[in-house]
Amino acid sequence: MTDGGRPESPLDPSAGPVQRLAIELRKLREEAGGPTYRAMAARTGHGASTLSQAAAGERLPTLPVVLAYVQACGGDPEEWEDRWRQAAAEEAAEPRADDAEPPYRGLARFEPDDAALFFGRDQLIDDLLRLSGRYRITVVVGASGSGKSSLLRAGLIPRLRTTDDPHLRPAALRVITPGAHPLRIHDQRLTPKDGEKGDTWLVVDQMEELYTLCTDPEERIRFLDRLLTAAAPDSRLRVLIAVRADFFGHLAGHRPLADALREATLLVPPMNRGELREAIVKPAQAAGHIVERTLTAHIIDEVDGEPGALPLVSHALLETWHRRKGRALTLTAYEAAGGVHGALAQTAEDLYAHLPPTQAPSARRILLRLITPGEGAQDTRRPAPREELETGTSSATAEVVERLVRARLVTLDGGTVHLAHEALIAAWPRLREWIDDARERLRLHRQLTEAAHTWNDLGRESGALYRGTRLAAAEEVFLNTNTNTNSGSDLTPLEREFLTHSRTARRREEEAVAALPGACASSPPPCRSCSYSPWPPG
Repeated sequence: MTDGGRPESPLDPSAGPVQRLAIELRKLREEAGGPTYRAMAARTGHGASTLSQAAAGERLPTLPVVLAYVQACGGDPEEWEDRWRQAAAEEAAEPRADDAEPPYRGLARFEPDDAALFFGRDQLIDDLLRLSGRYRITVVVGASGSGKSSLLRAGLIPRLRTTDDPHLRPAALRVITPGAHPLRIHDQRLTPKDGEKGDTWLVVDQMEELYTLCTDPEERIRFLDRLLTAAAPDSRLRVLIAVRADFFGHLAGHRPLADALREATLLVPPMNRGELREAIVKPAQAAGHIVERTLTAHIIDEVDGEPGALPLVSHALLETWHRRKGRALTLTAYEAAGGVHGALAQTAEDLYAHLPPTQAPSARRILLRLITPGEGAQDTRRPAPREELETGTSSATAEVVERLVRARLVTLDGGTVHLAHEALIAAWPRLREWIDDARERLRLHRQLTEAAHTWNDLGRESGALYRGTRLAAAEEVFLNTNTNTNSGSDLTPLEREFLTHSRTARRREEEAVAALPGACASSPPPCRSCSYSPWPPG
């Protein structure tokens, strides 16, 4: 076909999805009577050369350009959007020839060794250095996804390692997350390093774990009091805390800590447009790539002022990088990946859709193990020992974990498995639905897991077993085969043993009561006919 007398270059349908789509577009134009590209441009507002390139078959056009081409030729926009997405998916699926290290971290936080790829927070790093140099205890507060962990790890720590300021130069740098037992796990790391000039800098990341994972209020207070020893001028310990904004009120509820942080609090705002541009463009430049200006502008317009968007941006850029053509990250590849608000869900859904039927239930079970349901707050991620993911009823666990790791949806830290970021909870509708459908069960399961570990740590003392209403509730949810034949299939061997021993202890106590003179054996204690009860209420 020609455009005003100039013949278009021939295309080969076997050359791939881009040329096939171009052939289909040319056929549509021909069926519409062969309007010139200048006439099509007048109908759509897109340039004639832009529309011509859409059917040239050299590279995949953007979705808006395809829809404008279709509109000018009287085609069905929904049908052609489906065709474009299929072509984009096929092109993205074509294997790449290199194994280059991506310049974006996706959902993973930036670590100190990633400092050369960490951009957009220079002013905030400077502010944090000044604040933490002035106060011995400092807190960084921001929404989930605002980049608090990356700010500390890839921003502050590299600066401290290279500083010429003797007042700031650390004797030691330590990074911890509280976990379920902050004092038991980190006791030695809370003590300054001896025999070295300078302070020991202790970064306490993800401080919300003190309230989502640690269930012992006394241990929480003792941990906070240990951190507060840094406030003494001669302590030689300097503490930086990172906490999610919705948990900052918990810290403020501890009056001595609230007093210490009154003027030592740094809020982490969303990046401004200039900072976003740096975070998008400079990592690619550092790796020898370029980002299309239209792509940069598009992402900035999408997320400008949106709190917690950074992991979504990083994941979308990572998926765009995987779909790059040559050195360029393009808007076409970005749209094929699903964009900022769709790439993460698309990655997760693609993984789930390609799991064998025997592995899909294991994926659901594993991911829910990595969630703590919120009570008056957002749901949070929960690190789990790898052995806790093994139930004894499924042999698919190891392979599913590896699939999740390859998709960067979970990460491994030694023997611990982590959800890559809490952004996954909000961004993936299927995971949100799983959590909402099982919220009360998850709450009871987290309690059961903690109780089983406590019982085991105490040498399996009978006093640590479930009794009364707690045992009855666990039986109803996890062992009620009348309502759900798989009700206990997600329990670990330890959790099953704990419930088995709890039920055995109850039966023995009932038998002991029945054997007492004058005790009523017709109903389990506490008996409706007498006041005797062998255990305190559950």
